[in-house]
Amino acid sequence: MSVVHQLSSGWLLDHLSFINKISYELHQHHEPCCSKNEPTSVHLDSLHKDSVFSFGASPAFIASSSKPENDDGGNREMSMQKYVFRSELFDVTKPYITSAIHKECQQSNEKEDLANDVKKEASISIKRKKRKRCVVFNQGELDAMEYHTKIRGLILDGSSQLIQEGLKSGFLHPLSEKCDKCSKPVTLPLDTCSLSELCEMAKHVPSLNEMELQTLQLMEDDISVTEQDLFSRIVENNSSFTKMITLMGQKYLLPPKSSFLLSDISCIYPLLNCRKTYDVIVIDPPWQNKSVKRSNRYSYLSPLQIKQIPIPKLAAPNCLVVTWVTNRQKHLRFVKEELYPSWSVEIVAEWHWVKITSSGEFVFPIDSPHKKPYEVLVLGRVRERTALLLRNAEVKELSIPDHKLIVSVPCMLHSHKPPLAEVLKDYIKPEGEYLELFARNLQPGWTSWGNEVLKFQHMDYFVALESRS
Repeated sequence: MSVVHQLSSGWLLDHLSFINKISYELHQHHEPCCSKNEPTSVHLDSLHKDSVFSFGASPAFIASSSKPENDDGGNREMSMQKYVFRSELFDVTKPYITSAIHKECQQSNEKEDLANDVKKEASISIKRKKRKRCVVFNQGELDAMEYHTKIRGLILDGSSQLIQEGLKSGFLHPLSEKCDKCSKPVTLPLDTCSLSELCEMAKHVPSLNEMELQTLQLMEDDISVTEQDLFSRIVENNSSFTKMITLMGQKYLLPPKSSFLLSDISCIYPLLNCRKTYDVIVIDPPWQNKSVKRSNRYSYLSPLQIKQIPIPKLAAPNCLVVTWVTNRQKHLRFVKEELYPSWSVEIVAEWHWVKITSSGEFVFPIDSPHKKPYEVLVLGRVRERTALLLRNAEVKELSIPDHKLIVSVPCMLHSHKPPLAEVLKDYIKPEGEYLELFARNLQPGWTSWGNEVLKFQHMDYFVALESRS
């Protein structure tokens, strides 16, 4: 279970435990004469690095099978290789902020007393326009400080209760007990396969016409598919075990009972063509901000592009829509005042994800003027206007409480959000259809979509345990 503790204020989550409870077990067949640890996947030894531009010529191979041993004349043996996520990617023992920045934040807070009197600071900044930039705030920053002032107490009190429970149970540890790990650097895996660039190139490949209405089910036998197949269909692993896919020479693990569509927003139509609607839709939009524009490392969407996502066509009646929002008030207002109304989504709650270290500290100072240790989730229900008038009074719908906190140690990987399945289970119907948009990883029971949807399924993020027959 990813929920370590649940209190009235919210949940303390173990993100790593959630990943590792997924059965990442790869069934491997091999000849008796072969080594037990020799994989049976087909390697693309002859794949030239430039063949990425030739979609029909570079196959991706599925490397798992669950056929009984006697299906192959009894001459093949089967072993099972288990994988776990790299635990050091969650080894956040110290706050992210540097001592120099922390000192700057302290000086700024002491000098301006930002959190205690936002209105007073607004008037001061207007009168002292010629002062340095560090004490003059634009309207967006003033709005952010005002919002922070409103929720500061909620974040502090609720997080404190959950952190104390985590320390009592031993899930969280005082820093002194783990000081030997603090100085060890963590080497992050290289992004060796640019899935987003692959999606961009796929736009120049002719569509498959009638095949667009079909999903690609990965069967029990080893099969091969081309990259073009991945861009035109939803890929499903309906089996009860993990499958491995080799795409452009890179290996990815596909968890059981999962499905995905690898594409960007211009090629989202396969989700619509499958004629399935979803009871829960989680959205993590690539919000535009100054740092993203400067670095040019991540693609982003404008508010207009996000607004064009066809949520009404994807959503089942009373679908729960959950949107991750950064701390920019411009984005939060857009979701509440424009985005949700355009989708006929009624806001029902606002939650916060609070990021802490393994010793229970906030990853950023709570009053830091630069970055906050929390992000916002806006929860809403799809309400068709006609359905509001004709709603059956006998249908009981669990109300979603407001101002809940999700407290967890974040993954070191950028934008690897904590799982929501277990915290939402009391407010959604069981056995429903679940969809995650702009996903970077897969989950059992969910359909995931995005131009980097396999990113965190890359083999470099996992460690192979000793295989067993």
